[in-house]
Amino acid sequence: MSAAYLRIGQIVRTHGVNGAVKCNPLTDNPKRFLGLDRAFLELRGELVPVRLKVQSATEGAVILFIDGYASPEQAAELKNVYICVERKDAIKLPEYTYFVADLIGCRVYDTEGKDYGVLTDVLETGANDVYVIENGRLMVPALKKVLHEVNVEEGRIVFKSEVLREVGLFED
Repeated sequence: MSAAYLRIGQIVRTHGVNGAVKCNPLTDNPKRFLGLDRAFLELRGELVPVRLKVQSATEGAVILFIDGYASPEQAAELKNVYICVERKDAIKLPEYTYFVADLIGCRVYDTEGKDYGVLTDVLETGANDVYVIENGRLMVPALKKVLHEVNVEEGRIVFKSEVLREVGLFED
């Protein structure tokens, strides 16, 4: 299940007149950008290595310079491009937390053995994430009380049956 590269941000626009770009962080910890000097741009389906200089990193935005993009016109070509890092350079996660990229594609079951299909998306709502199974046929808040097991190595998530019946939003 493990992806070799992880998306950590998406460029949304240029910033200023010197080729800087504004990036939406795709991480719970935008400070992870500080000190980052190399990464990859996901350009036309390929990962292109680049050098970075991070100007600032806050919860809502990261401002950075990318070598080779010195003007606003050049930087504008990067709109909507993802910034990625190799998995070995990813931040270490606390226990019982997972990269979204590792959760997507996991098979979902309940403790009674019922197979609900594949986790296809994770929505970030602010209060808690919501797991989307089979493109919306089932939506489940990512709460400790509903999770029985998460095993990304085996591609398996198991929900507690009785709690799932309480909190799951089933397509009917």
